Amino acid sequence: AVVGCALLLPVVLGEDCPSPCSCWSLGEAWGTRVDCSSQGLVSLPALPHLTRSLHLHNNSLASIPAGALDSLGHLQELELWDNPWHCDCHILYLKLWLEDFSAPALARLRCASPAHLRMKPLGQLTGNDLGVCTRLLPTKCLQFFWRDLVLIAGVVITFILVAWALKVAKKLICQLALGRRRLRRNIPRTR
Repeated sequence: AVVGCALLLPVVLGEDCPSPCSCWSLGEAWGTRVDCSSQGLVSLPALPHLTRSLHLHNNSLASIPAGALDSLGHLQELELWDNPWHCDCHILYLKLWLEDFSAPALARLRCASPAHLRMKPLGQLTGNDLGVCTRLLPTKCLQFFWRDLVLIAGVVITFILVAWALKVAKKLICQLALGRRRLRRNIPRTR
């Protein structure tokens, strides 16, 4: 009877579950249900990668850091309503991410601040509403861009140096070959 009850009740996970959230296994193939609702969260906790259902409603979240939801490839359900979303450039990531993930979830979210955007749906925000966003890409993307640019420049410089070295080597070989011929002509033959 105990085994039968264990199969019917969700298994509570401990090690991957962020504090103060509650987590339940939905089965190995189904992932994890993470409930962080009504916890007074002001920032997104580190979430298990196999999160399938995520409840973040009724907290104090003003934005979601760029890239924070990208690793949740198994996510099927997301509840974000009833948070005081601050609609500036930092909300752009969440807006764009939700446009791809769930239009209904996006439609439920409204700006809490700044005052001129209060109660405006996130899905209706425009570039004019957000003002000038100097950094639209997450810092990680910019770091990858500069790293890639340096690597490409390094490869180009390496090719130029190799081509120059081959040209100099070819010229040096020709000069050595000519020097040997001259040396042979100038050496008297004795027999």
